[in-house]
Amino acid sequence: MKNHLLLTAFFLLPASAAIAADDSGTPPTTEQIVGRMAALDLQRQSSIGGYAGMRRYVLENQNLQKRAEMVVRVKGDPDGTKHFEVVSEGGWKAANTHVLRKMLESESETSRPELRATTRLNCANYEFAIVGTEMLSGRRAYVLEAKPKRKDKYLFQGRIWVDAEDYALVRAEGSPAKNPSFWTKSTHFVQLYQKSGPLWFPVSTQSITEARIFGTTDVHIDYFDYAPQNQPSSEITLLSAKEPYKP
Repeated sequence: MKNHLLLTAFFLLPASAAIAADDSGTPPTTEQIVGRMAALDLQRQSSIGGYAGMRRYVLENQNLQKRAEMVVRVKGDPDGTKHFEVVSEGGWKAANTHVLRKMLESESETSRPELRATTRLNCANYEFAIVGTEMLSGRRAYVLEAKPKRKDKYLFQGRIWVDAEDYALVRAEGSPAKNPSFWTKSTHFVQLYQKSGPLWFPVSTQSITEARIFGTTDVHIDYFDYAPQNQPSSEITLLSAKEPYKP
């Protein structure tokens, strides 16, 4: 249930003509795709001056017939460090306290600059291999296998989809490189991103965990109202608040 932490370094990615496909028409290599994606992330971080947004977390366990929901305000510093404020919470109190709030604490900790470098989607932490291209929302994307170079609960193994024009992360799917707990049998996540104007930002994360005692637990995260801090107030909303998640 912590897998959305792995990819949040890429949550606001500006499209840049300076980092575009080669004019020669020759398909880029795996190294070029990953390098351009990483360069784009660094460009974003230096240009937006921090950001703010909202998230809605919904946790459900059908076996126990339990549900927890939490709305959170997030603020990102220019260096990428994240700060969370719980706006509201309801439902299963134990899950709010021991799962959702722990997820926030863990993400805040790993967002610090000294730790974030160890979880980035780059060649220092992963081995990548291009496996093809797919169309996502009418745009072509490169599909890459991502294999972690070490067993770390904040890295993952799976696939990423990189927009062929903007070299922005569009989708990520996989499982943790290291099982976070003996009580967890398996975890699988899917995280989706969307473009609005010149920026890419997260839309949703779906994480399904099979636990040894409690059975299947589903965590769904909706992201909304994300905007860079240096945007004029009239342009600050990138995504309007959605209706509460309903399975």
